[in-house]
Amino acid sequence: MDIVFGILGKLIGLYSWALIIYILMSWVPDVRASKFGQLLGSICEPYLEPFRKIIPPIGMIDISPLVAIFLLRFAERGVYSLNNVVGFI
Repeated sequence: MDIVFGILGKLIGLYSWALIIYILMSWVPDVRASKFGQLLGSICEPYLEPFRKIIPPIGMIDISPLVAIFLLRFAERGVYSLNNVVGFI
């Protein structure tokens, strides 16, 4: 069971980094139009879309990706905590 929780936690962490890279790519012109940008977009946009519908931008700043990353990091810590609880049983 440790292996399953470990892999799940690592995948969530990896997805968090993919989101961070995708968000930072928006600061550089035409990077999202590259093949790598399109690949990250196809992976990240389905997760970010519900947050963008719920949380409106503040001026020109979109804070929905920050909330999305925070939720992923919270889930990652939950997986590791659950791993510790299950490990004691």
